[in-house]
Amino acid sequence: MICGLGVDLVAVERIERLLERYGERFLARVFAAEEIRYARGKARMAESLAAAFAVKEALGKALGRGLSGFSPREVILVRDSASGRPEVRLTGRARALVEPLADRILVSVTHEAGLALAVVILERGG
Repeated sequence: MICGLGVDLVAVERIERLLERYGERFLARVFAAEEIRYARGKARMAESLAAAFAVKEALGKALGRGLSGFSPREVILVRDSASGRPEVRLTGRARALVEPLADRILVSVTHEAGLALAVVILERGG
């Protein structure tokens, strides 16, 4: 049963501006080390970070609370090592908020024409 759905759209240019203005401080405050490493390995770092940021926002929307109550770094966009499929790993307060509601998180991300989109579905008993 679906118990939460969130969608978010992020302009890659917004992430580029934040990187230019705040640099490492922005990265450390918003992204997990795995997300930063992954993005740095890509030709378009800001595009990858925009997708990860959209996942964080979409999860907050699926919970019905935005980014309130947890740190964005606690929502980590990772890729399955075999297939490359995106997955969400939670830590800290984000995990504590999701666990009573859902036992599975489905995520899809895409980026095109300067935009990154994420869809997050929280599922129970799936």
